[in-house]
Amino acid sequence: MAKDRLDISLESWLVSAGRPSEPGAPLNVPLIPASNFIIGGGREYSRDDGTPTWEALEEIVGGLESGQAVAFASGMAAIAAVFDQLDTGSVVALPDDCYQGVAGLAEGGAKKGRWSVERVGVDDTAGWIRACASADLVWLESPSNPLLTVADLHAICSAPRKQGTLVAVDSTLATPLNQRPLEMGASVSVQSATKFIGGHSDLLAGVASTRDPALLKALRHSRELTGATPGTLEAFLAVRGSRTLALRLERAQRTAMTLAQRLLAHPQVSVVRYPGLPGHPTHAVASRVLAGFGTMISFDLRGDARFADRVCRSTRIIRHATSLGAVESTMERRAAVPGQEHLPPSLLRLSVGIEDVEDLWRDLDEAIRLAAG
Repeated sequence: MAKDRLDISLESWLVSAGRPSEPGAPLNVPLIPASNFIIGGGREYSRDDGTPTWEALEEIVGGLESGQAVAFASGMAAIAAVFDQLDTGSVVALPDDCYQGVAGLAEGGAKKGRWSVERVGVDDTAGWIRACASADLVWLESPSNPLLTVADLHAICSAPRKQGTLVAVDSTLATPLNQRPLEMGASVSVQSATKFIGGHSDLLAGVASTRDPALLKALRHSRELTGATPGTLEAFLAVRGSRTLALRLERAQRTAMTLAQRLLAHPQVSVVRYPGLPGHPTHAVASRVLAGFGTMISFDLRGDARFADRVCRSTRIIRHATSLGAVESTMERRAAVPGQEHLPPSLLRLSVGIEDVEDLWRDLDEAIRLAAG
């Protein structure tokens, strides 16, 4: 059970939670690289019973999400544990703009006859409400990746649902500081701790949080049986990274707004997607659902895939790399990623880090102009 955080802010919780409380204990939870424990103390084998290092991460994220958390070896491991709750013959509702790993997992299960899959537009609120009444798993990703469409989670998560239906939200791009699906009525909220929680591109981890004791137990059981346990070093690094999440997010999303506004006026850019822009298709929903507009931007260049690739290779500060949510800014052409070929060929996804905003803009602008010749 996470400690009560009702009397402190989320920012303070990030710094204070997940620490030992016994006199003489270290201030920071240490690395505990143990699989086996002396019998009689309530903990015998880490795959079944966890370790204090995992539990520190679970306490931090569970408190942020207003629930209880289960840590996993990766974001996909946490997602797979949610899908593991489905009976054969279930119906899964997925967004049209869906992370390719989730789409692959869902399609693989459908080919084996485990479930059927139907797609719903991220901004199709009425479609999601209908899915809540008929599907067994309603899987939402908001903001979506990489089109950054924001779903009306207030309406969807509070909609009447079929008995036993799970409403799950991958809230990684928002982070628990900008969006807390459990408070809106979701069954489970998933975070890829690889991204913003860890924040330094040095670990793989995932966390699933819920308020339902039976679902919490089932997620832990899935982790135990599949062996999807987090590494000790990874959990330690995720705890350490989480301490500065509020600071990193505040700076990076302020920079993201500035960059998005400037990209709108760039002669070589045709489309800019950032939920904080008034012209974004789901800006009004984002203003109601999100506490902040995040650090992710996607934009289309006025050119072909080769032009976009040249831009990615021409930056000096922004790294040409996948993944997101770290202290360093990264950028890639998403249609080059297997499973994302349907995206506009010149779409670039930019994850804004904590570098100086003027340095980032100069780097991006010069790269675009250099690639344009």
